[in-house]
Amino acid sequence: MKKYLSIALAVVCTALVISLIVIKRGDDAQHENDTGAIADFSNRLDSAQSQITACNGTILVFSNSLNESQSESLTFSNQLIEAESTNALDAEQITNLNLQIAESASENQTLDQRIMDLTNQMAGLTQQIALTETNLEHANQNYALLENRLRRDVAERIVVERKFNNFIELRAQMQKLKEHPAEVISSDSIYAGLNVEVSSNGAFVVMPPD
Repeated sequence: MKKYLSIALAVVCTALVISLIVIKRGDDAQHENDTGAIADFSNRLDSAQSQITACNGTILVFSNSLNESQSESLTFSNQLIEAESTNALDAEQITNLNLQIAESASENQTLDQRIMDLTNQMAGLTQQIALTETNLEHANQNYALLENRLRRDVAERIVVERKFNNFIELRAQMQKLKEHPAEVISSDSIYAGLNVEVSSNGAFVVMPPD
């Protein structure tokens, strides 16, 4: 009975040893696999960390670029606002200039019409001046004729006065009037021979001598 127990115990021990060896080998293989997996994971972690570091650098660059872009966008926005304000001012100035041009055109048209009116007035004045000069020339001619006639009349009056102051001449004239009575004196007889044309309203015009 002890012999069988010993054999069974030996078998059990052998099975346990074999199991332990198998488990040991399995554990060693699993350890090696785990070690390889850990090393692979560690390598992957290092690579991931490197990639993360690179990504962080890229993100930082992108962040700086984004900040610069935002700053440039803000600058462009301000420039756009200034440009729009300038365009609005330019448009207002253009509108004002167009209004001034329209007013200037209207004023020029008015001035042109005024110049035309003044030109016509100048033409009329020129004609009036020419007519006045002609009338003045005629007046001067009439004045010269009247002056000459006045001198003649004064001379004749002096001659007549001298005759009436001379007793002999006066007596001869009275004798002549007795023998040849004078006709009724009229305006026509007064101006007869004086080259003067008298109208009904008393105005007279000196006629040039024949």
